[in-house]
Amino acid sequence: MDQSLSSGRGQLSVLSCFPPSVGRDVAVAVVKPLRAGLGNPDTRSLLRTDRQVKWTMEVLCYGLTLPLDGDTVQLCLDVYTDWLMALVSPKESIPPPISRKPDLYTQKILKHLHSLFLSRSDQASPVYTSLCQQVLCAVQSLARDGAVMSRDTWETLLNFLLCINQTMLAAGVSEQLSHLSVAVLLEVWLLSCSRCFPSRSLWQTGRQMLSSCRHQGAVVEQWSRVIAALTSRFKHTHTHTHTLIKRFSATYLHMVCVGPFRLLLLTFGPSFPHFKVHDEDAALIPKDMDGHRVPHTWFRFLHLLGNPVDLSRPLVVGLTPSSHEEASRDDSQLPSIFFRAMRGVSTLVDAFLGVTVINNQPTEELLPGHTTRIPFRDRLPSLDVSFPPHLLSRVAVTKSPFRDRHPPHGVSRPRSGSAPPIPMTTLSVPIAPHFSTSPHNKRLKPGNVSKASSKPFAASRPATSQPPLCSSPRPSPSPLRCKLDSLLHLFGDWLFDAALFNRDSGQTSGHGDVVVTSSRWAAGRAEACGTLCRVFACKKTAEDILAVYLSRFYLVLLQGLRVTEEGCPLVLASILLNSTSLFCCDLKGVNLLLTSFTSAVEKVLLDRELVRFKSFVSPVDLRRASILVLLTLLPIPVQFGTVRSESLLDGRLNRDDVTRGSFLSLKPRLIRVLIGALQTETDTLNTQIILAAVLNLVQDSALLEAAGESQQEAESQQSGARGPLWTCGPGANRWTRETAFQSDTAGSLWVQFVRLLTQRLAAQWRNDPAVCLSALEVLGGLAKVEVSVEESERMRAVTSVCCYIVFQCSRPPPLHSRDLHSIIVAAFHCLNVWLTQHPAMLDHQECLLEVLEIVELGISGTKSRQEEQTTCKEEKELNPASLRVKEAAEATLTCVMQVSGAFPFLGGLLGEDALIGCSAMSDCRAKKFRYFVVDHSVILAMLEPPEGPEQATCPSLTVLVRGPSGGHTWTLQLHLHPREGRTETQQTLIPEQRRAGQEDAGIRCDVEYQLFPDSIDRDALVKADLSIPTLNESVTEEVQHQLEHLKAALKRQRQVEARPQVSGRAVVIKTCRPPPPTTNFQTARLFLSHLGLLTPEALKSLGTSGVPAQLVSLDSSLPGFSEDLRHLDQLASRNCDSAFIFYMKAGQRTTAEILRNVESCCSVQSHFLDFLWSLGRPAEVGRRQGGGFNPNTSEFQAVLGDSGGGVFNGERFVLMYTDALTEITFTVPSPSHVADLSKSPTGVSSNPQSPFNSSKVSTPKTTSSPVEDTQYFCFESSFVGFESKLLIVWVERFEDIESFPLTSVSNVQLIFVHPLKTGLYRIRFHGNATSKFSLVVPLVDGSVVSKRSLGFLVRETVINCCQRRRLESDSAPPPHVRRKHMINNMILRYRNGHSEAAFYAALFKDP
Repeated sequence: MDQSLSSGRGQLSVLSCFPPSVGRDVAVAVVKPLRAGLGNPDTRSLLRTDRQVKWTMEVLCYGLTLPLDGDTVQLCLDVYTDWLMALVSPKESIPPPISRKPDLYTQKILKHLHSLFLSRSDQASPVYTSLCQQVLCAVQSLARDGAVMSRDTWETLLNFLLCINQTMLAAGVSEQLSHLSVAVLLEVWLLSCSRCFPSRSLWQTGRQMLSSCRHQGAVVEQWSRVIAALTSRFKHTHTHTHTLIKRFSATYLHMVCVGPFRLLLLTFGPSFPHFKVHDEDAALIPKDMDGHRVPHTWFRFLHLLGNPVDLSRPLVVGLTPSSHEEASRDDSQLPSIFFRAMRGVSTLVDAFLGVTVINNQPTEELLPGHTTRIPFRDRLPSLDVSFPPHLLSRVAVTKSPFRDRHPPHGVSRPRSGSAPPIPMTTLSVPIAPHFSTSPHNKRLKPGNVSKASSKPFAASRPATSQPPLCSSPRPSPSPLRCKLDSLLHLFGDWLFDAALFNRDSGQTSGHGDVVVTSSRWAAGRAEACGTLCRVFACKKTAEDILAVYLSRFYLVLLQGLRVTEEGCPLVLASILLNSTSLFCCDLKGVNLLLTSFTSAVEKVLLDRELVRFKSFVSPVDLRRASILVLLTLLPIPVQFGTVRSESLLDGRLNRDDVTRGSFLSLKPRLIRVLIGALQTETDTLNTQIILAAVLNLVQDSALLEAAGESQQEAESQQSGARGPLWTCGPGANRWTRETAFQSDTAGSLWVQFVRLLTQRLAAQWRNDPAVCLSALEVLGGLAKVEVSVEESERMRAVTSVCCYIVFQCSRPPPLHSRDLHSIIVAAFHCLNVWLTQHPAMLDHQECLLEVLEIVELGISGTKSRQEEQTTCKEEKELNPASLRVKEAAEATLTCVMQVSGAFPFLGGLLGEDALIGCSAMSDCRAKKFRYFVVDHSVILAMLEPPEGPEQATCPSLTVLVRGPSGGHTWTLQLHLHPREGRTETQQTLIPEQRRAGQEDAGIRCDVEYQLFPDSIDRDALVKADLSIPTLNESVTEEVQHQLEHLKAALKRQRQVEARPQVSGRAVVIKTCRPPPPTTNFQTARLFLSHLGLLTPEALKSLGTSGVPAQLVSLDSSLPGFSEDLRHLDQLASRNCDSAFIFYMKAGQRTTAEILRNVESCCSVQSHFLDFLWSLGRPAEVGRRQGGGFNPNTSEFQAVLGDSGGGVFNGERFVLMYTDALTEITFTVPSPSHVADLSKSPTGVSSNPQSPFNSSKVSTPKTTSSPVEDTQYFCFESSFVGFESKLLIVWVERFEDIESFPLTSVSNVQLIFVHPLKTGLYRIRFHGNATSKFSLVVPLVDGSVVSKRSLGFLVRETVINCCQRRRLESDSAPPPHVRRKHMINNMILRYRNGHSEAAFYAALFKDP
């Protein structure tokens, strides 16, 4: 290389033969008049012939070698830089010979200018730096604006730049100047590639020169900048691949690790996410560069530095004197430069995967010992080679709506730092949902992030010798990305060498193949390991990877995941940060690494402080990545059960560490990690993810035991001959074989987690609303898990929830907020779930009393019993925490009244039309009922059967009870005997017949009856006798009139009774005989009388007492009564939610294709039909369903037929899940029903039984996404809101998620379910970005679940999503409140205004 560059060295001037003073005087005398004529455009050049110009150039060449103490060098340089513009814009000041032959003289000038860069004593002065910058500016302008330059001129120019760069970099000039010189070299080289492609020999010379100087940081950084800009251009350039293959020379073909042909597959179409660099970096690529030249240029620039891993090999990089000196220094910058080079490669890999992120902070601010650079934008206004922050790592991508959103659990504060223009390694997770800034520069709101995650990491990070790892949010890989084999053909050698370079260093520790890795090179190695993890985690569905790559990758992981002392924490952290989805992408043989990853996550999650990791990574982000890895590991042992693995590797490579055992033996160890993580975690988002895993684990274990597989599990654990088991040894770094403990059964797990959750809910979590909300949801889910535990454990959980409500309600008023009240409402809902799932707890007096006290607290604001003081109900003031809390407490009271000692639930309300036997209800039919309202909240519709023999023997009454909690139908019968002693048939009570008595029998005695004893007149009166006033003293005029009327009646009665005695006739006394049995009982009157509702106090009107009447009658004859009554019956008493289910086959992109899949069972997977069966049971549209969920396979198959689920499109059938509190409608839209809806004038099916609301559907139009199609599916009973949609999408290929046709994701929540080859299911969840509490459990993004628990977890997620929307909405009151308002409206509209007398009289009349 030196010989090739020597031709560019300047020639010695003839003046060098004279004494220095002579040469200096001649140079000064010649250059001053030349310089004076440059500033005047009208001045002609003094030189007119070739001989004059050549002689003058000899003088100027000598002047450039003079010392810098005068201005001679500056003047010579001004003349030469002006003459160089002869190829740009000829001027009068330029000598005519140069204007006639600009290429020839330009080549000579460049050779002379090299004299300026020769080694000199004053090289470190600012003047020298300024002169060099002037030359570089002139050369840059010449290359940019030169109209036509010959090939010789281009080669001379490139040779000149190569020479001066080699000289300056070897001489150790200032960092500012070295960056400038390398930047100009690479920019001019790009311009040459566009206008005059360099020859093969020149490419080889440039590669040798840059390879010899790659130990300089400027070379690596500028190379990274240019290759990123070329990559951005190359990715959107279409080329003819076969033609391009032939054009690659054999010199460069061998540089690709397996073959060059894979490189050409990296040409993508315009739909691929844009890898956008900063505008000034993109400007480096000439606009006129031909599309066919870009791949050639990109490939050659990629290999200009050779193998960047050689930077970590001092024997290779130290071949030149300067590099050898740098490599031998203790404070060498080679580790930092090696890290920058590997990060540059990592950026290219991310660009081809479509996962590049923005990072606006320079790595220089984070690397130790890095000198701050002086910007010189004034010198080069269009070339920012000083790398100020605005130029560093300005990389962006454009994505689909999903790619712009990150996981519901979000990401902590992104860390600054990256070598330009390369982004940091990040977690592959989707949402920080609550952000309004750029999607890749998210910051969590302080209210939603714990103290640990909201603290700036850069400020708290101690000084370290290692660059930090960053976990900024990273979008999902593009579905159009290339095959991984193609990518590894290009970059695999470099990445694998960097990840395993220490194995070739010869430094062994004596433990077999384990090699001691120097911590100095750990940063570059960690970058390579993280990049490899991202590459393999981006594997497409059904994509095959070469076994050689898989084996080398697993070797990298085994070496990097060591948790022993010789392991590298930086590499371990990098692997965990980038392996969150490694176990859910169907990599062959990846389960062999289960033990190694278990040890790694155990090392991180069980360490509360993470002292070894704090210096280079955020503990919060590292723990989050470990938790996500744990989510993918938990289902594996149970899924594979007793399957034996012959080589469960634990991060070691010797023969003794290759062990045999079953996957199930690792379950106790993973459970311990999960419990330990829950106990040590302090971050809000991390805790929520762990809580999601808790419910998943317990439910899966419970279903496994219920299926009869628990016995096999127990036998495999107790039998030592079937395989060794691993348990954690001292220090968590070695594993010994012993019998596993038996605490991983579903019951024991349930008890452990319920106790742990309730304890932390009352202590550590009670001030964190997001964690409390998730914990309450998980507790509600655990209440639905069917396990066999003691009743006291459930009562303990109820007590804990009650104590939590008491604590939150007792907070000082300034701390009360809407969020706090939402948490209290959620706690009441959790309590309702426990009471309805386990009503037997209310049979215990203590539990019932505690629940009622909590209800009292929620309704009134205080408890009646507080310590030793008791307050009566009438003395209490109604002051609840808020109206929402009061309504939630009322709902709990309703649950208590419904389940405490209740009769078994038989069904819902039967309408009046069903009772009367009519096909449709009308106002005339409603008149057969008597309608009353009790306590302003319950409507009683009473139907009295007609008179008949049945009524004579057993009077009956049918009552329809409509209240806030729902409707019920009861038939009441009046019996004269208790139920226990009643005979089969009841006879009317008729006294036995006696013989007639004789009329003259007996002796009549005249007896004077007295009201008071005789002695009362003899006793003296006392004051107490006067306390009761006499009748005359208290009567009013109206009463006095009635008394006189009564006296007159008594007088006439006495006269009538005295007439027989006056006449002397004997009195005939007849025997009393019982009247005949009655058949008209007025059973409605009897029923109200037995309830004590016919007293005058219960009928007081509003006008007389101001208190609402306890009993009010309704006039059913008023118009609209029947319609309002029907509307009241349609108001559900439970939370009614809905979700839509879609099936997306591989490669589908349009709505029509997706909707057609469910028409036939041949178009869907059988697992999808099993999933539908697990969600709910078929229900006919328009028919109200009872409670409970008992899946019936035969019923499901009968309804399903040969469809693929489209029969549940809502036209006739839907899938329904109901329990005591919730009703979920699952609809599977199909194209046939959508077409029927679109044909209807109102957009609704013509079926009169259709439950869809036509008032909320607009005019049909052509839709482009399933979300738009769901506008036709608005279930009447859903009060979450029409704008809220929840979609469940079954995807055959995981990468098709990015292609799901969705126009907007603002008000849509999506649950993507992807089946894996292992039998597990991978979950992708997109939550509501506008929600305060967007992370919904139990299904979080990145979850992996089993088939057993998939249906349950999806239902729980749907319930929790809708419940959170209701908590945040002001227009979603509870069901009982909606019904109560409707009842109040009916009272105001249909209240009967008759008097009390008319009310009593109406009871004796037929309706």
